[in-house]
Amino acid sequence: MNSVVYQVPGISCGHCVKTIELELGELEGIIRVKADAELKTVLVDFQDPASEDQLKTVLNQINYPVQGS
Repeated sequence: MNSVVYQVPGISCGHCVKTIELELGELEGIIRVKADAELKTVLVDFQDPASEDQLKTVLNQINYPVQGS
């Protein structure tokens, strides 16, 4: 299992959190998604076939790009 924490400055409310958790949670290989509006972070536990590139791509597509990527 892999774990990553991303800084996502665009998270501002509970709706943002739910959107991120729902969209990433639908990907194959995702074990857990925990977004935090206060810290502006997204924690993801995942395994194959999910990848960091895939996670970042989805976050970009739903307008929550990862800071510094």
